[in-house]
Amino acid sequence: MKSSEAEFERIYRDNYRRVYSFLYKLCRSAETAEDLTQETFFQAYLSLSRYNGQCEMFTWLAAIAKNMFLKHLRRTKHEVMKIDLYVSDPEAPLTDEPGYRIMREVEVADILSVLESMPKKYGEVFLLRTFGELPYAEIARKLDISVSSAKVIYHRAKKYIKEALIDNE
Repeated sequence: MKSSEAEFERIYRDNYRRVYSFLYKLCRSAETAEDLTQETFFQAYLSLSRYNGQCEMFTWLAAIAKNMFLKHLRRTKHEVMKIDLYVSDPEAPLTDEPGYRIMREVEVADILSVLESMPKKYGEVFLLRTFGELPYAEIARKLDISVSSAKVIYHRAKKYIKEALIDNE
């Protein structure tokens, strides 16, 4: 086995669960998450020479996974999925307290529309923080912004999504 294949196998072993978990949180389907995880690693294998090491490997893989998920959304616009949108302090623990979060079924097309209509950085920060569970420092490093900017953008993205979903009712 070539060293690059062995290296990629290590990357796959070390990151598979986190990539799968990230995608599962996006799509809420084990089968779809598995398919998208495989597509993500296939694309990563093809693009490995472009990984520059400026961010953690998972952050790079999460960006690829996000693109795979968005491509999946475009193909499946008429499906319904649940979205869990936290509407208060992102550092606070989750509860079932009314008003603390919104959980609803929405058309995938609506989610795609909101993600595509918001500023690109908003969408990137929101996806990496909410579904990738990356710390603000890692998001800031990946997107070349300050940690405080990542926090502000995340808050604004949540507000944007919440308002867009409420307006669509």
